[in-house]
Amino acid sequence: MKANELKKDIMEQGAIVQRDRETYAIAPHLPGGITDTATLRKLADIGDKYGCKLVKVTSAQRIALVGLREEDLEKTWEELGMDKGAAIGLCVRSVKICPGLDFCKRAKQDSVGIGLKLDSKYHGMALPNKLKIGVSGCPNSCAESAVKDIGIIGTSNGFKVLVGGNAGSQPRIADMIYEGKTGEEVLDIVDSIITLFRNTARKGQRLSKFTDKIGADNLIRYVDAPAGDKEKILDEIRQLNSEN
Repeated sequence: MKANELKKDIMEQGAIVQRDRETYAIAPHLPGGITDTATLRKLADIGDKYGCKLVKVTSAQRIALVGLREEDLEKTWEELGMDKGAAIGLCVRSVKICPGLDFCKRAKQDSVGIGLKLDSKYHGMALPNKLKIGVSGCPNSCAESAVKDIGIIGTSNGFKVLVGGNAGSQPRIADMIYEGKTGEEVLDIVDSIITLFRNTARKGQRLSKFTDKIGADNLIRYVDAPAGDKEKILDEIRQLNSEN
């Protein structure tokens, strides 16, 4: 590398270059932020071994090891033996999950069960732009479901499903498109939303912008359509999204 050449993120290592432009942070995947003491000890021991300068609990419910040298990244991952968190790239970045019925006295629905199924199926899936999911077990919405691309909120009457939220420089509150849904219905709805987004959105188009462009009614029309009609509607929405 030339002296005046700045280091960049290393996608294949899941490594994000730090402010010093010399060291990197990595964040092993911890589905729902759920782990055990043995994993925490392993993270600490390997972090110490390779000179980790800081340990950071992230907003995506991961634990980042910050300040690693580039030459140590591959060895660090090998010794951790953990999947890489999808912290960078155009993909499903994270599924944030509240404690739900397993632990929280306020929970109305099984957010952990739904969230872990979503994480297992979608985490890291390549998409036109990054996508974040929040699964909350009650209306307190501790997983910040209203500012996620896809938000799920448990109530006494089932789950609400929201779409098109995001934080960032142009924040947007998600639109509620369903309520009173079972866990299995939620899984089917999310699958249809991601299928539509993956196949018809333009590269770099966030789900919020996509929803604004095609209209929430068209998104619902695709989700609710019988299997035999979905391809036709998908083509119609692709054409609608391509118009200026």
